[in-house]
Amino acid sequence: MVQRRVIKVGTSLLRGTSDRDTKEVIADLARNLATDHDRQNLLVLVTSGAVGLGCDRLALKNRPTEVVALQAAAAVGQGRLMGLYDTAFSKYNIRTAQILLSRDDLASKYRYQNASRTLYQLLDWGVIPIVNENDTLNTDELRFGDNDTLSALVSMVIKADELILLTDVSQLYSSDPKKDSTAKPIQIVRNLTELEQLQSGAGGGSQWGTGGMTTKLAAARMAVASGIRVRLADGRDPTILEALLRGEDRGTVFEASGNLLSDQKVWLAYAFQMKGKLIVDTCTEKRLVENNTSLIINDILAAEGNFDGRDAVRIININGQEVGRGMSMLSQEEISNFINERKNGEQNKKSLPLETVVIDQDQLILSNDIPLC
Repeated sequence: MVQRRVIKVGTSLLRGTSDRDTKEVIADLARNLATDHDRQNLLVLVTSGAVGLGCDRLALKNRPTEVVALQAAAAVGQGRLMGLYDTAFSKYNIRTAQILLSRDDLASKYRYQNASRTLYQLLDWGVIPIVNENDTLNTDELRFGDNDTLSALVSMVIKADELILLTDVSQLYSSDPKKDSTAKPIQIVRNLTELEQLQSGAGGGSQWGTGGMTTKLAAARMAVASGIRVRLADGRDPTILEALLRGEDRGTVFEASGNLLSDQKVWLAYAFQMKGKLIVDTCTEKRLVENNTSLIINDILAAEGNFDGRDAVRIININGQEVGRGMSMLSQEEISNFINERKNGEQNKKSLPLETVVIDQDQLILSNDIPLC
């Protein structure tokens, strides 16, 4: 049976070591993926490394912290990164394609669907898409933040069977094994409840990566909630990936949820960048949760943030907890003006009707429907 797989490799692995440089790491990766490609499986590679390779080429001792410097380093490194991949895969007569994405590319439903169609076409042609965040042009507000999140979203876009997260530890542990000698290895995470319990023990990443175990667990949470199995394993040893692609057990497996999400729910839950908050009272929260109704303007106590119509917002209860999220049909200014008029008793014929829909039920996803990361 043909498998759709997304494999994610991060900067800390691609930088290599004194014994195994970046070129060798990519060569081993290409060899393993080529073998799986020959089995007729469909593969997408999500890669970091542009900034790191750019820093190497520029002889920078430390990763830049300023956005412009990061963008410039990525511009230097991206061509080198794709050149290494193209050379490595050409040895096996496999064509590759570069896909650079920003959060904005997936925040539009049309562009989300277009990304899906493009990836499917490449897979149909037998091409291995190599996906990276568009570090050269992305600003902070358009970034995914790490390629773990990007890999989970790409897995959802192509309806992958499996997401493989290659990292620099052998598997998931009960706590950070680098800091806690009593940390216990975890071979299987059976459900989202177990996963959420483990997130409190996650550690940060190295200076050369923006991930760490925290973002890998968040990515796993997104993927398994979408019915995608996730494997987290040691990417330093190429035989581990070889075994994983053969279907053997290595590292930690996160079992997929049995409830598949529609494209609409995936898009609303994860692809959008949240631009603001709508505060609602207890009665409204109960009605939304129990009856799955639309959110009307008279239900809203306050609107926070700087958002326009058709931007994504969170719905928050009076205790500060997230109830859900969706696409607002009105801007923050329009909603706040209505609330001020209502408070001052100034509503007139020109005011918005009390039943004006702000978030239609078809554009609303609740936190009890899906884990919202």
